[in-house]
Amino acid sequence: MPPKGGRANFASLVGAVGEHSPVDRKRTPTPTKTKTTIEPLEGQLLADVPVDQLIANPRNPRDELGDLSDLATIADRQLQPGTVVSRTAWLKLWPEDEDEIGAAQYIVVNGNRRLAAAQKYGRPGLDVVLRDSIAVDKGEILWAATSENIDRRDFDVLEEAKAVELMVSEFGSADAAAKKLGRSKGWVSQRRALLKLAPELQAALRAGDLAVRQARSLARVPLEEQVAAWEAAQNPEPAPEADAQAPEPEAPQPKEPASKLEPVDKVAQALKRLGADPDVLAAAVRKHFSDDERRKLINALELR
Repeated sequence: MPPKGGRANFASLVGAVGEHSPVDRKRTPTPTKTKTTIEPLEGQLLADVPVDQLIANPRNPRDELGDLSDLATIADRQLQPGTVVSRTAWLKLWPEDEDEIGAAQYIVVNGNRRLAAAQKYGRPGLDVVLRDSIAVDKGEILWAATSENIDRRDFDVLEEAKAVELMVSEFGSADAAAKKLGRSKGWVSQRRALLKLAPELQAALRAGDLAVRQARSLARVPLEEQVAAWEAAQNPEPAPEADAQAPEPEAPQPKEPASKLEPVDKVAQALKRLGADPDVLAAAVRKHFSDDERRKLINALELR
C-alpha cells in the first residue's frame, strides 16, 4: 500500500488486487435470528385465543347447548376462562376425531356453551386454560366434562344419565363411576335406569310432563308396557257411583221387651223371624190345630 498521502504507482495497485483486494475479500455471514415456537405450559392462561382455533368437545355428553341468551354479555366480557386440551394430546386418545377437529389447535372440554355464545354473539377470541393433564386417559376427559354439568339447571336428566352411562363404561363398573363422581351407588343406578324408558316417556321426561320419581318406577316395567302403565296412572278409572235408584236400607227398628208385647204381636214377631210363607204356615196350622180350631181361624180371617 502507498504511504498515506502519497501517490500510488501501477505496480502497487496490481499487488493489491486478487486475493489481497479489500473488494473481493469474503465476508463472514452474520448469523440470522430464527423464530422459536414456545409451547404453552400446563395450567397456563391463554388469553384471547381466536375462536377458529377452538372446537367444542366432540365427546360432550350434552345433546343440546340450550338457550344461550344468558351468555349474550360474552360479546363484551368473559368472566371465566374455559378449559382446553391441546390437539396433540386429544388425538393421542381419539385419533379418529382428526377430521372433525380440522385445523383447530385446542379442544374445549369445559366451556362449550361459552364457545357457542362467542360464535353466536361475535366475540373473536376466548380466554382458556390449558389442561393436558386431564388427557391422560378417556375416563378423565369424560369425568371433567361430566362433573361440570351435573346438577346444572340446563343439563337435563337424560343427558345426565347418558354421561353417567359413559362413565360406567369407561371406568368399568357403576361403583367406580360413583366414586369418581362423588355420588352414591343408588344415584348412579337410578340415573342409568332412565335410559331404559320408552322413547315417548323420555320425551315426556325432557318436557317436564313426567316426574323423575315416576320415571324410575316406570323403568322397571317391561318396555312394551311402559306407555300403557303411564297412561293408566294419569287417567285412573273413576270409582263406580252408587245407584241413585237403589233404596236406602231400612234402619233397624229397636226391639221392644217381650213383656210389653201383646200376644198377637208376639206371634207376628215369631212368624217374621221364621220367614214362613203362606203355604208353610198353612201346613203348620193343619198340623197344630184341630178341625174346630182351623174353622175358627178361617172364620176369623174372613171377618177381618
